[in-house]
Amino acid sequence: QVQLVESGGGLVQPGGSLRLSCAASGFAFSSLIMSWVRQAPGKGLEWVSTINSRGVSTYADSVKGRFTISKDNVEKTLYLQMNSLKIDDTAVYYCSTAGTRGQGTQVTVSS
Repeated sequence: QVQLVESGGGLVQPGGSLRLSCAASGFAFSSLIMSWVRQAPGKGLEWVSTINSRGVSTYADSVKGRFTISKDNVEKTLYLQMNSLKIDDTAVYYCSTAGTRGQGTQVTVSS
C-alpha cells in the first residue's frame, strides 16, 4: 500500500531554511504526481507545491520564489527546500499522492 513518511521539520527563526523529506513506498513513485500540502493551526489544508512525473513543478503564490520541490526517483524521496521562512509558514507539512497523506512534520517559524 502507499506509504509516505515525512521528516525534516523543526523550529527555525524567520528568514531561516529547512529541507523537508518524504520517503515513499508501495507505489510507482516516478509515475505519480506528488504534492506538499500544509495545515496551519486552526486552519484548513493548504496546497503548497506539486511536481509531476516529468519534474515540472508548480507553487502556491504564498511560497513561490522561496520554496523548491524536487524528487529523487531512485531513492523514492520527495523534497521541499524552504528558504526565507516566514512566521506564516508555521504548519504541519504533509506529502501527498493518490489521495493519501503521510503523518506530517511540524515546521515552526518563530523568533
